[in-house]
Amino acid sequence: MSRNSSTIWLPRSRRSPAIARQRIAVLLSSLPDGERFLDSGLVVATELVTNAVLHGTPVGRLIYFALDVDPARLRIEVHDARGDRIPVISAPGLDGETGRGLRLVDSLTRRWGCCPRRPVGKIVWGEVAA
Repeated sequence: MSRNSSTIWLPRSRRSPAIARQRIAVLLSSLPDGERFLDSGLVVATELVTNAVLHGTPVGRLIYFALDVDPARLRIEVHDARGDRIPVISAPGLDGETGRGLRLVDSLTRRWGCCPRRPVGKIVWGEVAA
């Protein structure tokens, strides 16, 4: 593993977004100029991991969280076991407490997407630009 990357298996737990945020903070603090990705990276990671916990990971399965940094971007990947549940930006209701996460991801990333993960699941990723 490169000094500019980090991976961890996360439980299907409400604590996992906080663990992911801590992992980003540690990685970026160890790199020159890494803090320029911090604010957006924390939000994107929180939203993607939260979606994996709530919608993408069956009970008993883990979430794989991967980070990679280069001078131009921070790449965040969240791997889960539900390939049949593809993330879609939806219109949140006025009183709804959900439905805004992917809009945040879309606004804070240079690009984001989803692809199959073999043999099972999907990878949802986002790239935060400097």
